[in-house]
Amino acid sequence: MSNIQSANLGYPRIGGNREWKKALEGHWAGKISEEELLAEMKQIRLSHLRTQKEKGIDWIPVNDFTLYDHMLDTAYMFGLIPDRFKTDEGASPLSVYFAMARGNRNASACEMTKWFNTNYHYIVPEWGEADPVLTANRPLEAYREAKSELDMETRPVLVGPYTFVKLSKGDGSSDLEQAVNKVLPLYEQVLHELQAEGVQWLQIDEPVLVTTIPAEDIDLIEQIYARLSAAAPQLKIMLQTYFDSVEFYEKIISLPVHGIGLDFVHGLEGNLAGLKKYGFPEHKVLGAGVINGRGIWRADLQHELGLLEEISKYVSESRIIIQPSCSLLHVPVTVKAETALEPVLQNALAFAEEKLSEVKLLQRAVIEGKDRLNKETEAAVSAVTLLNESPHRSKKDVQARIAQLDLEPSQRISPFSVRRKMQREKWHLPFLPTTTIGSFPQTPEVRKARQLWRKGEWTSERYQQFIQDEIEKWVTIQEELGLDVLVHGEFERTDMVEFFGEKLGGFGFTSNGWVQSYGSRCVKPPIIFGDVQFLKPMTVRETQYAQSLTSKPVKGMLTGPLTILNWSFVREDIPRETVAFQIAFALREEVEALEACGIEMIQVDEPALREGLPLKKDDHEHYLHQAVLAFRLATSTVRDTTQIHTHMCYCEFHDIIDSIRALDADVVSIETSRSHGELVSHFEDHTYDLGIGLGMYDIHSPRVPSVEEMVSMLDRALAVLDPELFWINPDCGLKTRGADETVKSLRNMVEAAKIYRQKYSAALKN
Repeated sequence: MSNIQSANLGYPRIGGNREWKKALEGHWAGKISEEELLAEMKQIRLSHLRTQKEKGIDWIPVNDFTLYDHMLDTAYMFGLIPDRFKTDEGASPLSVYFAMARGNRNASACEMTKWFNTNYHYIVPEWGEADPVLTANRPLEAYREAKSELDMETRPVLVGPYTFVKLSKGDGSSDLEQAVNKVLPLYEQVLHELQAEGVQWLQIDEPVLVTTIPAEDIDLIEQIYARLSAAAPQLKIMLQTYFDSVEFYEKIISLPVHGIGLDFVHGLEGNLAGLKKYGFPEHKVLGAGVINGRGIWRADLQHELGLLEEISKYVSESRIIIQPSCSLLHVPVTVKAETALEPVLQNALAFAEEKLSEVKLLQRAVIEGKDRLNKETEAAVSAVTLLNESPHRSKKDVQARIAQLDLEPSQRISPFSVRRKMQREKWHLPFLPTTTIGSFPQTPEVRKARQLWRKGEWTSERYQQFIQDEIEKWVTIQEELGLDVLVHGEFERTDMVEFFGEKLGGFGFTSNGWVQSYGSRCVKPPIIFGDVQFLKPMTVRETQYAQSLTSKPVKGMLTGPLTILNWSFVREDIPRETVAFQIAFALREEVEALEACGIEMIQVDEPALREGLPLKKDDHEHYLHQAVLAFRLATSTVRDTTQIHTHMCYCEFHDIIDSIRALDADVVSIETSRSHGELVSHFEDHTYDLGIGLGMYDIHSPRVPSVEEMVSMLDRALAVLDPELFWINPDCGLKTRGADETVKSLRNMVEAAKIYRQKYSAALKN
């Protein structure tokens, strides 16, 4: 009988009913103390371990749980606390930790960016000039807690040194090896203490190994793991990779570790090719990631069993561990609450708990023989087949349009140089025009009104009147502040993707399908399960109403095709780019509807364009070409005088700036408040000749930036960008901020614009 084992790599932190989020925000609001927060978090953490134990998983991770973010945890564990957070001598360690993530009155937050090509954001560690020091052994603490509280033997998780350094902001030098050598002794100490405690296995996550890494880094990686192995020779290391296939397969499997975890979902082709060509070391175990840790569809268990049979030709079953392809952080907790979904859709879903059941079912099938589990495997196959054959996936008109894609317009009538002149004559905007990104605070009153309407306690007429009252209030505020281009505020929208999905064909929506985006921010991604089609105008009513209240231009606000795609759970039976084009055509109809109703500034946001970028550089060109095409399919049929805006946030823009330019948007606003200087330095060597706005302040922090700060940011930006093309705006939407801080921050932003206009005017006169 096979003794194949099972493992999990990470569990959703937020709790089945977002208990984690509620506890955090209760603490930040002053409703619960630090002690109460930590006690609540402990209970949540232990309940997650119990769930995994009940599922029968052999190797359960610890230290995957966090109070905010796992990269922040690692930086804090190594004492990498920027100096600006050390000024308050009375601050508790926990308040300093949260200040690094969220900022405070005296210091801006650390930079936040995407975790590889997922919709999760991590806090970027800052080294500065400080030498790292071990402040606590978090993996050891997590292991001890599980052992003492639940009598569980667990597998601690730790971000690997190569990944940690590669994803950090520099240590004061540009030498990767020097940075690694500063932090490596701390890793050695962590491993030595784990070994002394009797820990059997440690999971070291090195997802950077699936990216296009330089060949010269291999020597350094070999040195890292030689040292870690020597530091704790009795501790078994599972080197875990995910999100794609490893680069330099032959070298990686030869590292001095006891196991290698490979993604056989998103990295199936490359990892299987490596396995077939180079085999697998006989003294190592293979973590076979065959259950999709990022998707929400039930697995075709017959396919996965066939894949395990293929893998077992090169690795004996006794050395295979069946596991998800990555941490289950990226999927909701359980399908159990989704009773309102159409049965053909609900039956095809698998969230975190269900995925662990699939892992265990595969393990049983291998041990007991798959014939013993025919009923379960056939049920999974049947669920997927029924969805594929449903009417939702056979919309002939949608499919015909995709088939004739080459005949569709994807280019504006005139080039930007011509459009710019026509738009200036039309709008007569001041020098350095000011605007916002779209949303205004979603106050408790707004959320309560929406809840009452959805429950049927408010009529649609009453709810619509409430929304109009909010629009009128904030149009008045914007005019009083002196903003030049206004927005309606998006009070009717829960989420920038969910709102559109609810109004388009082909989407489904969960009741409790929440996932963590960043910090306590959770989102409930729509499910694209059918052909996407436009049904009726989605944003015209509110935008038209706002425009009726002011003589200033009001922007129409849409979410772009790539962002809707990348922030949704997407069907897997057709290529993702096909789904993107379906969304683009639906959005085109909305763009045209807005323009027909007199809304001639239209912002089509693409904050998630880059996060869909493949992890292999060889795949970048194709993805970016298709992404640009989707955006242009949605926006290119408008008149030259209609001004198309777009917005992007939280990603590295340097390597896609040519694609941003290729979108041919009249104005692009880019989040740069947490990394302003880095992007501005790019423009010192590369020109940008379309309209552009760089975020003046970080809206994810509660602090109100000063006028002087923003003037300083303008000084740097306008030294390298054309002032005649420059816009002034916050770095993102304002829905998560309070009304008071929003007004104060925008007032300072407008004042900075006025100061700079005077400064620039005086310079011209001289």
